Amino acid sequence: MEGLYPEGPKGRYNPLKSTYEKYLNEVGYVGQNPWNDWANSVEGENGEVLEGWYMQHAHRPARVSEKHSETAYTTNRALEFLKQHSHSPWCLHLSYIKPHWPYIAPGPYHQLFQDVELTSAIRSQNELKNPHPIYDALTKIRVSRAFSKKEVRDRVLTTYLGLVKQLDDQLGRLFQFMEDHGSYDQTLIVFTSDHGDYLGDHWLGEKDCFHEPSVKIPLIIRDPSSKANSSRGLRSTAIVESVDLIPTFIEALGGTFPDHILEGQSLKPMLHSEPTKSVREYAISEYDYSVAPISSLLNSDPRKARIYMVATKRWKYIHTPGYRPVLFDLQEDHMELKALELKGCLVYG
Repeated sequence: MEGLYPEGPKGRYNPLKSTYEKYLNEVGYVGQNPWNDWANSVEGENGEVLEGWYMQHAHRPARVSEKHSETAYTTNRALEFLKQHSHSPWCLHLSYIKPHWPYIAPGPYHQLFQDVELTSAIRSQNELKNPHPIYDALTKIRVSRAFSKKEVRDRVLTTYLGLVKQLDDQLGRLFQFMEDHGSYDQTLIVFTSDHGDYLGDHWLGEKDCFHEPSVKIPLIIRDPSSKANSSRGLRSTAIVESVDLIPTFIEALGGTFPDHILEGQSLKPMLHSEPTKSVREYAISEYDYSVAPISSLLNSDPRKARIYMVATKRWKYIHTPGYRPVLFDLQEDHMELKALELKGCLVYG
């Protein structure tokens, strides 16, 4: 699915409509930007349209019905694809956009968890003492300041859980179709994400740093091969990266991946419980904040506005050009809340 096309002072940046917007118009949702006006907007007490981008409205249902929401629509497109390829091999990258900001869920999912006791945010006042300049700037942007308030976090988290539940239900619908048509036990299924969401952890919103809530993403693999029976249902603590998926797909299809081109490593030996050393000893991530709001707060040189992470099972080292480095001991401080000294330099943690 294409991304939500934004609007500026002079209207839409992209005059074309996405296929989802065309679909909404076809089923009766009027307007030039129905995705924003219906799927990501709510109605107030007097029927007025309220923007879903403002988190104070997260507890209200989306104006669009559940059956026409992004998640249901994406599943419908997947089912259409499977029907078209019922007699031939296929590969489908199914990219659901939610759960994601704006935190708006269609009914009844917006209220399913309103009475659930929510876990507390992972954060400490000590994180705000002598903060790293980049982290300090991140805590000052609007979304972070909003999530620092408990009432905002609770309101959004309830809706976020509803969006997760809707995704679960739609995946169940998809898998049931595959079972009914005989493709479920012949398909390698991988469920993952491109990033996490702070949702108030570490006094942050969004995804723009390297704490575990942001970079430790879900990865669930169901290999239909009988050779995977010995590992089925197990949970691994091995370090893997998203770049490992393409080599895994190639090997699952019986091919040999070109390791001089692809950086990843196949996860097939792990899935089949074959004797092997860990896939990797460390994971790497990087972030370009040159166009992020913190860039102006820091008066950054766009060419140097980068941060890099190298993480093992015990240590997480973050290189921040122009600033002091960051170090976490994940064994002693798995929540990443404590300050460490690195060569006599106090670093935030």
